[in-house]
Amino acid sequence: MALVREVAAEMHPGRPLPADAGADSLLDRDFALDSLGRLELAGRIEDAFGVSLTEARIANAETPRDLMAAVGGAANRVETKSPAGATAPPAASKPGMREAARRVAAGLAAEGLRPGEVVALMLPTGIDYFAAFFGVLYAGGVPVPIYPPPRISLISDHIRRHFSILANCRARGLIAGPEMASVATLLKGGVEAIDWVSTVEALGQGTDVPPLPAVSAGDIAFIQYTSGSTGQPKGVVLSHDNLLANVRAMGRALRATGDDVFVSWLPLYHDMGLIGAWFGSLYHGVELVIMSPLRFLARPERWLKAVHRFGGTLSASPNFGFEACVKRISDDTLDGLDLSSLRVVCNGAEPVSPATIERFVERFGPCGFKRTAMFPVYGLAECSVGLAFPPLDRGPRIDHVDRQVLSRDGEARPVDAGDETAQPVVGCGLALPGHLMRVVDALGHDLPERHEGRLQFQGPSTTAGYFRNAEATADLIDGPWRNSGDRAYLADGEVFITGRAKDMIIRAGRNIYPQELEDAVGDIEGVRKGNVAVFASADPASGTERLVVLAETRRFDAATEERITRAVEAHAVDLTGQPPDDVVLARPNTVLKTSSGKVRRAACREAYEKGLLGKEGAPPWLQVLRLSLMTLVPTLRRGSKAVLASLYAAYFGAVTALLAPPAWGLIAILPQPLAWSLARSACRLIFGLTGIGVKVDGRDRLPPPGDQVVYVANHGSYLDGFVLALVLRRPVAFVAKRELLGHWVPRILLSKLGCLFVERFDREKGLEDARHLVEEARAGRALMFFPEGTFTNRPGIMPFQMGAFTAAAEAGAPVVPIAIRGTRRILVDGSWFPRHGRIRAAIGAPINPDETADGTWRQALALRAAARTHILTHAGEPDMAMDRAALLDHTPGEVSDSPK
Repeated sequence: MALVREVAAEMHPGRPLPADAGADSLLDRDFALDSLGRLELAGRIEDAFGVSLTEARIANAETPRDLMAAVGGAANRVETKSPAGATAPPAASKPGMREAARRVAAGLAAEGLRPGEVVALMLPTGIDYFAAFFGVLYAGGVPVPIYPPPRISLISDHIRRHFSILANCRARGLIAGPEMASVATLLKGGVEAIDWVSTVEALGQGTDVPPLPAVSAGDIAFIQYTSGSTGQPKGVVLSHDNLLANVRAMGRALRATGDDVFVSWLPLYHDMGLIGAWFGSLYHGVELVIMSPLRFLARPERWLKAVHRFGGTLSASPNFGFEACVKRISDDTLDGLDLSSLRVVCNGAEPVSPATIERFVERFGPCGFKRTAMFPVYGLAECSVGLAFPPLDRGPRIDHVDRQVLSRDGEARPVDAGDETAQPVVGCGLALPGHLMRVVDALGHDLPERHEGRLQFQGPSTTAGYFRNAEATADLIDGPWRNSGDRAYLADGEVFITGRAKDMIIRAGRNIYPQELEDAVGDIEGVRKGNVAVFASADPASGTERLVVLAETRRFDAATEERITRAVEAHAVDLTGQPPDDVVLARPNTVLKTSSGKVRRAACREAYEKGLLGKEGAPPWLQVLRLSLMTLVPTLRRGSKAVLASLYAAYFGAVTALLAPPAWGLIAILPQPLAWSLARSACRLIFGLTGIGVKVDGRDRLPPPGDQVVYVANHGSYLDGFVLALVLRRPVAFVAKRELLGHWVPRILLSKLGCLFVERFDREKGLEDARHLVEEARAGRALMFFPEGTFTNRPGIMPFQMGAFTAAAEAGAPVVPIAIRGTRRILVDGSWFPRHGRIRAAIGAPINPDETADGTWRQALALRAAARTHILTHAGEPDMAMDRAALLDHTPGEVSDSPK
């Protein structure tokens, strides 16, 4: 309790605590500790008690008693000091990243994940994130990073935002940390598409590793949802080609090599940490030292000490991270700190403050930090992450322009830094190699340098659009160009960002940019720096926009409120030429922000217009109750679907049980032609009664009865044979494995239908069976092969064996390929739970052996290639023969292409 009171007193000097403040008082309301305050408190608790608190314990603690419980259940911490350049000891008993990812992929395959399906990742920064992300890729899925929940008091806003993300991407599953189980359950309940929720540990128990998917450059690598600082989050679709182009271009601009060391505290669920730090380091062979964002927020010096310890040469942070180091690192912490190894520290992801740059360089220059290492950059998710980098070794370029001319005329007219009208703007560099930038006016016409307008870009890193959001995609794309959503001007080819287009306020013919006014208001005594929002709100009476300033403060006595309000008005007049229409002073945590700390001005405006600002949020239990009720309808809908699916499966089983035995008995006693006709009629009746439609394309391509022909089809389910019985109007001889003769039910049925059985394990007998198949084909008997030889529950066309094609080549018979689509989904391998669906069969044109080819073997190879091309084109499943792992996993018989 002494530590709690100590931190509260430091944050709010002279502010008395409530008389009854104790172990069960709220940290935010009673002790006025914000997120950074509680992290500072947690750091002191760790030092005082010699323990290490988990991120979840810190984030979810609401009272001092919660922190006491965390200390009681925490592990003792052992910290050792290491010299600069020392490396961390290798983790024991943990599998390597590749092996861990393959285990996760096996777990995903066991969950039934299909190629192209989406899996959301709600994980903290750590080793599990690496395994989960690559595990989804290994399984052929599409990862979607989402940020973990904040503390429980803010759970409602978090859940609502994630509902929209998960519904938009149609996530099939959600991988979450074990401490997030309750939140994950709420999300699953509210999003109908989610079938399962799991952890990395649970998925990592899988052993049946799926074959690597066949991937092309244009396939989706992952979907990055924008933070939504100006509206609802949008899913940026990024291909493998986009990502590789971006990490190559950034590495070239930084001259990254294997000698570099990247020290990062950036969260992996944001593009700057995921692509810039992780993917970039992975691609260029850079050693990556990664730490939890919460560890940095609790003690910013940990970032700089990690640079010292590991000899970091590269790093990155949003502007607030540099500001935190300036304000919160004490002088005694700087003793012995050496930052001279740093050659580049990127400053991006949010507006770059000229004042912060100068303060950081001045404060840490004595520690060896070079001004040339400060690297303001510009990027956005729609360009993967990076778009513009400044020249190396130049240092930051700060332009000073006439504020009034820029606001009134849109011209960035240079002035002296000491001029009273000077507005500093930071240069964020030149377009990355292979990329272009331009500034256009409202009509889309190019503007000359030093004229402000809409910033557009193009290049190999740019997204093709937003996932399932045609309207937003249309706003993004302008021919070959993409709209950044930012306003800027170019000078000597370098981009200078002036603000977000949607945040700009037009008042009395002048452009007002919120950022500069927010920074100025944040410096007023009593206002919480970084917790100010400036936005426009429509005035219903006049039909014009009103300028509103929302600022957080902890002091609400009349004199202080009056002083702050007058100071806000004065700053507004100095910067915009006119006072604000409304100044709202609110309690901490009123200004809404994204997970990366950006002010959500649009959301603040909405709350202001609805009269919700300043109102105390509902208690956590009520928020959870409301969210639980919200999930009731999707849960009931999902449950009703499950009930209907079970009823359908039971109905399917009843129809089959009713019709199959008498059909089998009649087939067993009828002559073969009648048995075949009866089998076709029984299949048609079962499919008709169960509502499974079978559409056949290309039936006119079937050879007439009596012609030599070898049919081949892909094999995904036990239903394939029934489908082919409907598709093929003439009796055919299915080629089946000889083991089926050992079971009397299939033996009698298949024998009466004219099946041919082949040996798969005895080589001599197998060759004899192969010669027999050739004789049957020459005699004009139609043969039906499944050249994959077997099927599994994994989507994909496995390698084709040569039996069918050598038989066709030696007999001089044409091959007719048939692509079957939909059966695997209706009845998957390993399950007797049929689902309703539609089946489609595409019959290809007969493929004749090439008589000019050198021998029957080459004829057979050509037949196989042509048949496989048709089946891959129409079956709607990936080509597993392109993956070496699939070839190794696939072990059919010597000559048999028999069905399972």
